[in-house]
Amino acid sequence: MFPAMTDSEQKIKIVTTNRKAFHDYEIITRYEAGLSLVGTEVKSLRLGKVQLMDSYATVEGGEVFLHNMHISQYDLAHRENHDPTRKRRLLLTKREIGKLWTATNEKGFTIVPLKVYFKGPYAKVEIAIARGKRTYDKRQAVAKRDAEREMDRKLKGSGR
Repeated sequence: MFPAMTDSEQKIKIVTTNRKAFHDYEIITRYEAGLSLVGTEVKSLRLGKVQLMDSYATVEGGEVFLHNMHISQYDLAHRENHDPTRKRRLLLTKREIGKLWTATNEKGFTIVPLKVYFKGPYAKVEIAIARGKRTYDKRQAVAKRDAEREMDRKLKGSGR
């Protein structure tokens, strides 16, 4: 009946982002994955009651699972509520799962979620293969960001 919406026409509503992941990890490759959720989780997600802090993904038995993502219980569901920190299955293709599995078997790589969002009616999570930063890498990144801000301030000030 209705024509299918293209990717550019689908409305994207970002629920939450994991800003700490960009500070703690060097992002190598990003993937978009669907989330397998129960009804009360979707309702809480639409209200924005989700935290990605300390969450990570693992490849187990040919499937990818997201651990420690906290979705608060839905207030209006009494006994039908979900466990807030249960492991949730991610929906990916076999090729993507294979790439994630080989990357996580290398030393120093992990899978971290970057953001949770709705793409049309579907709940999605952006995950990334990442390598942990050392403390001196973090200091260098902060110093570089501060230098860029200072240059931008001087350029804006001289433009008047």
